[in-house]
Amino acid sequence: MILQEKNIHLRALEPTDLDFLYALENDTNLWKVSETITPFSKYVLTRYLENSHRDIFDVKQLRLMIEHSQTKQPLGCIDLFDFNPQHHRVGVGLVIFDAAHRSKGFATESLNLICQYATEHLQVHQIFANISEQNKESISLFEKAGFLKTGVKKDWIYNQGTYQDQFLYQYIVADN
Repeated sequence: MILQEKNIHLRALEPTDLDFLYALENDTNLWKVSETITPFSKYVLTRYLENSHRDIFDVKQLRLMIEHSQTKQPLGCIDLFDFNPQHHRVGVGLVIFDAAHRSKGFATESLNLICQYATEHLQVHQIFANISEQNKESISLFEKAGFLKTGVKKDWIYNQGTYQDQFLYQYIVADN
């Protein structure tokens, strides 16, 4: 399998992922990260799954499941978004859904794989991430993967009565 690391592999979405996506997308604790403010119905997610085969060059985004290599259990999702082939860049975001699966290296392996995929197969020169100043775990993950903080969006996120900054992290591919 092309998108495989020691403990995880990244795979296309399947119809059997509906219940996992339903739980993930409707977890209000994650909404502040995804900038979601309304729940998703199973009908909407079913339609999304039916169209998930569309090419990233067409829809400018790609979502892959993060799956445990041995148990085949879905652990989370990793997304490429705002793909711009003209300027050779793409955004990345990821989530490991169950807190019990966090801090075990799954996110690190997933981020490394998707960056390798984006540079080798999509020919991007840079990969970027938008991370809230409060999300210390993601900041650590992206910095460990070689992303640099290159910008600050002041008071960008309004959450529970306060404004928070959002950081722009970029990984610039050398010799691409």
